[in-house]
Amino acid sequence: MLERFGHGGDWATAEESFGKPEAGWLDYSANMNPAGPPACVEAIFRERWRDIARYPDPAVRGLRRKLAETHGISEESILVGNGAAELIDLAVRGVSPREAALAQPSFAEYGDALRKAGVRTKELLLAAGNGFELTAEMLAGLKLSEGSCVFIGHPNNPTGRLVPADALAALRTSRATLLIDEAFIDFVPGGEEASLLREAASSERIVVFRSMTKFYAIPGIRLGFVVAHPKLIARLRELQPPWSVNFLAQHIGEALLGETDYAAKTMAWLAEERPRLVAGLESLGLAVVPSEVNYLLVSLPEDSPWNAKKLQRRMAGRGILIRDASLFAGLDGRYFRLAVRLRHENERLLAELAAALKEGAGCDGEA
Repeated sequence: MLERFGHGGDWATAEESFGKPEAGWLDYSANMNPAGPPACVEAIFRERWRDIARYPDPAVRGLRRKLAETHGISEESILVGNGAAELIDLAVRGVSPREAALAQPSFAEYGDALRKAGVRTKELLLAAGNGFELTAEMLAGLKLSEGSCVFIGHPNNPTGRLVPADALAALRTSRATLLIDEAFIDFVPGGEEASLLREAASSERIVVFRSMTKFYAIPGIRLGFVVAHPKLIARLRELQPPWSVNFLAQHIGEALLGETDYAAKTMAWLAEERPRLVAGLESLGLAVVPSEVNYLLVSLPEDSPWNAKKLQRRMAGRGILIRDASLFAGLDGRYFRLAVRLRHENERLLAELAAALKEGAGCDGEA
């Protein structure tokens, strides 16, 4: 199983599971920018590699300063970490809620962090009938008391949906702390307007997580940051292990914030390729959840002889990794998730899916 450790993009597990060397995969299971890292990343490796002989800045001052300037917030409201996953875990421990509400399906790290902290959790199941959208009406029945929290993805993973403004307004007026994962918001046109990042910098009830690994295609570096009221950030800093963010990650993060051309090209590519891929998938009889980011939640027809697990094995046999989304709470065996990739890669994906679906009747789904 590709998701043995809870995530896509695990090439080592893919090799063990499907018998193909790491270099042989076309990876649709992890939602990275297919353009690859900007050129500045290579330059930093080439020019600064000798500097790994000294400790990194334990306070990550250079990157925090640039993040503060970029987003118009104070440095004291920012904590940089070893990817968003570390920061999610730190925030749950720092907020220390008595109970939590969790919209499902969602990124497994939310529930894992709450469970490890012993937090009682209420699940709020999003419905396929309305495109897995979190609505204010759904939130109305939640009794959110002082000392509770709500964990949401904005945009959500795996659905790709932003939380509507009226639902966010309802959450803001509750007494719960709002934990918002904005790891993919850089892929959303006008995402900064939809973000609650600036509000989080001064609010005692909003915490926003950001990732720098997805948009800039540097998952192996591990880099993210959290924005919250300076009092909470100070508490999280006490919980964080020293030197959590390595030297190269700090300098790469600073350089990435200046990559405006790369960002513009990424948004232009996504605006063209996502609808094209959606149309191709729907032409095969697959249902696609409306997405505002660089990945798609797809479901097989109810009468299909395939399920996500069998389809994953079949596609892996052709060198293509897809995410079995039936492992997300609230989704059944028909669902899988795909990243949006480059044109020629998407055409190969569609051709392999078409061949699989044509094989369809009478197949056992084995690769």
